[in-house]
Amino acid sequence: MFGWEFPPHNSGGLGVACQGITRSLSERGFEVIFVMPKKLDVSSPWARMVFAERPGVVEYAVNSPLTPYVTSSKYKKENGGSIYANNLFDEVERYTRMGSVIAKEEEFDVIYAHDWLSFGAGIEAKKATGKPFIAHVHATEFDRSGGNASVNSHVYDVEKAGMEAADRVVAVSDFTKQIIVSKYGIPADKVRVVHNGIDESTAPSGDGLKRMRNLKSSGFKIVLFLGRLTLQKGPDYFLRAAKKVLEHDPKVMFVVSGSGDMEEEILQLAGKLDISRNVLFTGFLAGSDRHEMYMAADLFVMPSVSEPFGITPLESMKLGTPVLISKQSGVSEVVHHALKVDFWDIDEMASKILSVVSHDALRESLADNAKREADRITWADAAVKLDGILQELVR
Repeated sequence: MFGWEFPPHNSGGLGVACQGITRSLSERGFEVIFVMPKKLDVSSPWARMVFAERPGVVEYAVNSPLTPYVTSSKYKKENGGSIYANNLFDEVERYTRMGSVIAKEEEFDVIYAHDWLSFGAGIEAKKATGKPFIAHVHATEFDRSGGNASVNSHVYDVEKAGMEAADRVVAVSDFTKQIIVSKYGIPADKVRVVHNGIDESTAPSGDGLKRMRNLKSSGFKIVLFLGRLTLQKGPDYFLRAAKKVLEHDPKVMFVVSGSGDMEEEILQLAGKLDISRNVLFTGFLAGSDRHEMYMAADLFVMPSVSEPFGITPLESMKLGTPVLISKQSGVSEVVHHALKVDFWDIDEMASKILSVVSHDALRESLADNAKREADRITWADAAVKLDGILQELVR
């Protein structure tokens, strides 16, 4: 299994999904070899970790900033000419070349790769061994560009090559499958939908964020956005809806947790909308702080423009916080006890937010039902479907 990140060294849902999949497959009796592009202090009881570094084959810098969402130009700026790789594409190419090297060293039955960053390594492993190859698509370039036609052609070409070379393509939702078929020309019968899940290992709770408790004791309701500050996630729509809510109820605090290439733009937008006093920017949160934030919130909002799945609503639901999600998301296919809205409809978004913060009975009903529903959406269910695909390929 070729991946790009794994908790605790993860910048988003991709690493969480990799952890959930390896755990659930291991519990079904599979032996998983999980390959990462560089040596990190990471281990797992559910997989044997292997790193795509070999002395004399390639030099590397341990602290190179590898994340699945950073742009190539930002990578080069932050990496500062490291001997590891000068840009993200060079690092992906290095990982690709190591795919065949590692495949020849290991014993396995199926090759499995997550997203475009790892597809090249999967292709090379297949060329070297002839073993069947699964390409798991967690997001496409069309999602990352916020549904715009101006996608990165290099990333698109890598994605398309990976899906064409794969014996099976796994999509995280029907929403994503439609993009794969229509935008990449992959036959529909080659694409299998396996929705993400959640389990206790991905939803711990902590005991921090005293400021949130102080706000609530002062009578404020808390509405949370937690995710990358990028075009895809719709943080600008979140703030525009916040403006409308505050015109009716000034005792609502909107919390923006995350970082990304729109961070400066979103900070400025809060000022332009004259709502800065009611918007709290926390930066990126991880671990117990992240989950304490979920628990402090009265409502979690995911206004994504194009979301292949979206694990964050499940994390929120698991911890007993109701959610409002965009209809343009894969997770909306599997959850029923959630409020749903088109990402662009800020009037309806504001109306639903006001309903929840104004009516405790509604909020409590949504929270109770959401928690029970999240308890039934597990990685074990995903593993059952993956097991069928794996057995099919091995036969």
